[in-house]
Formats: sequence, C-alpha cells, structure tokens
Amino acid sequence: MVHQFALKEVALQSGLSLATVDRALHGRANVSAQTARRVQAAMCELAQQEGQLAVRGRRMFVDIVVEAPRRFSDELRHAVLKVLPRFTPAVIRPRYHFAEDIDPIKTVEIMARIARRGSQGIILKAQNVAPICAEIVRLAVLKIPVVTVFTDCLGSGRLAYAGLNNKNAGRTAAYLFSQSVQGRAGTVITTTSRSQFQGEEARALAFAGEMARLCPNVSLIDASGGAGLALGTAAKITAAVQGLDRLLGVYSMGGGNAAILAALSAIDLRPDLYVAHDLDRENRQLLRQGKVEFVLHHDLSADLDFAFQHITAFHRLRPPMPEGGTADVQIITPANCPEL
Repeated sequence: MVHQFALKEVALQSGLSLATVDRALHGRANVSAQTARRVQAAMCELAQQEGQLAVRGRRMFVDIVVEAPRRFSDELRHAVLKVLPRFTPAVIRPRYHFAEDIDPIKTVEIMARIARRGSQGIILKAQNVAPICAEIVRLAVLKIPVVTVFTDCLGSGRLAYAGLNNKNAGRTAAYLFSQSVQGRAGTVITTTSRSQFQGEEARALAFAGEMARLCPNVSLIDASGGAGLALGTAAKITAAVQGLDRLLGVYSMGGGNAAILAALSAIDLRPDLYVAHDLDRENRQLLRQGKVEFVLHHDLSADLDFAFQHITAFHRLRPPMPEGGTADVQIITPANCPEL
C-alpha cells in the first residue's frame, strides 16, 4: 500500500517503532486500537505540517506534553499551527502528547521516552510535583530544554516559563467581584482543576487574599479537584453548595463551566456573577448566551511563540532570549468576544 509519507517520518512523528508503524499501516495483527489511532494522528499532523516542511532549513522536533481537557488542547494545537510559520527557515516538527487526566509518573514516563528517542525541546503543561521537576532536571543535563507553559514547575531548572501572570489574574477577578458585590455578604465558589497546577494555585491564592481585603463579608468555598472534566467538576460543585440558597458568584479557574452551570441549575442556584478562564469554544458560547459575565484570557499564540523562541535560541538559531515577562490578563465580555 502506498502512503503519502515515508514510514520513517510517520515513526518519528508518532514516537513508535518502524515495525509497529508498518504493521498499523498495513492492517496486520497485534496492533492495538490506541496504537492505530496514534499512527493516524501522526499522519494527520504530517499533512498539516506539509506546507512548512517544503521550506529548507534546519529540522527540529519539539514535543508538546500537556495535561488538560480536550477543549483546551484543541485550542493549543490550533495556536501551534498558527505560530510555526514564523520560525522559517527552521522547520519545527511538533509532536503532541495530550492527556486529560494523567498520573504524574505517567507524565515522567512520557518525558523519558521522548528523551530516549531524541528531541530538541519540550513544551510542558504539567503538575508541579517532585517527580516531574526531577525529570526536568535530568533532561537539562541531557541538553533537552523544557519550557513550561500556562502553569510553572518551580525550582525545576526549566529553561523558561511562558504564560499568564496568574497572580494578576486572581487579583483582577477579585476586583470584578468587588464591583458586583458592593459590600453584600454571601458566598463565592472557587474551583481549580488541580491544586498541583501551580498557575491555578497562584490564581486562587491571589484571589483569596484580594477578596479578604476588598470583600470582607464574602466567604469563599473551594470546589477544586475535578481536573476540569465535566463529571468530576460537577460532582465537586454539587457537594460544595449543599445547603446554600443564594450564590454571589463563581470564579472558575480550571474550566468545565458548562458542567458547573448545569450542576447549579439542577439545584436551582444561579450565581450573580460568573468569571471563567480561557477563551475556548465552550466559554465563547457561554459568554454569548449570557451565562458567563467575564472570561479572563491571554493569547495562547503569543505564549507558544515565546516558548519556541526560547527553544530555538537554546540551539543558537536566534539571539539569546531575555527572561521575559509573563502575559497580562485580558478581560473578555460578550461585547468584545471574538467570533468562533
């Protein structure tokens, strides 16, 4: 059977062996459904990159390892494809390793497998826990730079961090609530996907501190830990609001907003104010429907551009990069929400 791409190219893109790719592409035995999907995904990624591959220049493999709900990973993939043409004549080949909910040890195994196969860099969104930080240190020794994105791994020796100024985001959310609350007493629900995501944790801590100053009559109830996924997040919310008959608001830092709103609606609670994060398709729809008042947003493309710049500078394909600042938060309302 003739295929558009050489077996070696598909193997490099998928992270599988030549023999495994050959079996999958020719429909032979002993190929799991998961492996077959990886091969097909690699073929699709190569097709998307084909225009850039025609450009002559140094070829680099950069692995993108992300723990996040599918809705966020889809936005990230689109942002990567938007950014890559800016790096010609270098040809950057992204390899994606996405998971919605993954044990940190599995993340370490993915990073170790990447190192064995070879990589010019890793862009990482992962939990800030000791095993992952230790693996980043090991990769640095192997000259494989790691740039953390959207949530940091502090003290890990990563090359750089690219993402939102999360403390400012938390303080901005508190300001929005203070304007809505206007001195009233009541309850605000806060939710992060995981406390181990340093970025979300920084938002939560900054929000709590500023709310104590601006809205001392408001109590905060935490409903975190649903990984940003619909079922887990809805369960956390339902448990947290038992006994409440009024809700001043929700500050959702980890996503799953349609599920949160559905869980609240099921028990006849409607928050006076809802502040969410990230301008994905779901949040755009909720804004337009008037179910979410504000989305705190930052440009994923700019963050990824910054990350790729650091990796290419590490390999001396551009001048050294300054440490740089974090992205500031943008407040999106139904009035300035971009089209889907």
